[in-house]
Amino acid sequence: MKKHTLAVTVENKPGVLTRVATLFRRRGYNIDSLTVGTTENANISRMTIVVQGDDAVIEQVTKQLHKLVDVIKIVDLTDERAVDRELVLIKVKADNTVRAEIVQIVEIFRARIVDIGRSTLVIEATGDSVKIDAIEESLRPFGIMELVRTGRVSMMRGTK
Repeated sequence: MKKHTLAVTVENKPGVLTRVATLFRRRGYNIDSLTVGTTENANISRMTIVVQGDDAVIEQVTKQLHKLVDVIKIVDLTDERAVDRELVLIKVKADNTVRAEIVQIVEIFRARIVDIGRSTLVIEATGDSVKIDAIEESLRPFGIMELVRTGRVSMMRGTK
């Protein structure tokens, strides 16, 4: 089973997210990641859904999604040339003895320090999931106090 990334364009109406999530729940499929936001058209939202399954499962889910009234378009970006990004905020323990080392890691990953506390730093990083996993692992030895990670957002490259 592999992870599939589905770009689902929907009408921007109350209840659409619930109907889509319920469709997955009823069929027993776990959503690994789900991000939703408006598009360049305020009446249309875009959901980026990451779900694990073989091609047959994804085809079944896609057919079921098409039946929902508010769904406009579904594109499986899994095997397409696409750009995808995630955002993570990591609060890490950072006393004076380790701050320089943490700052060096932040620079290597082209991340940013967005908050400085007496004994903590909050770091913001964006990138593909491999980069986000790597910065998380690099900061773990210092003591991660809190971590929040967005889901994947994805867009096809080029003019399509």
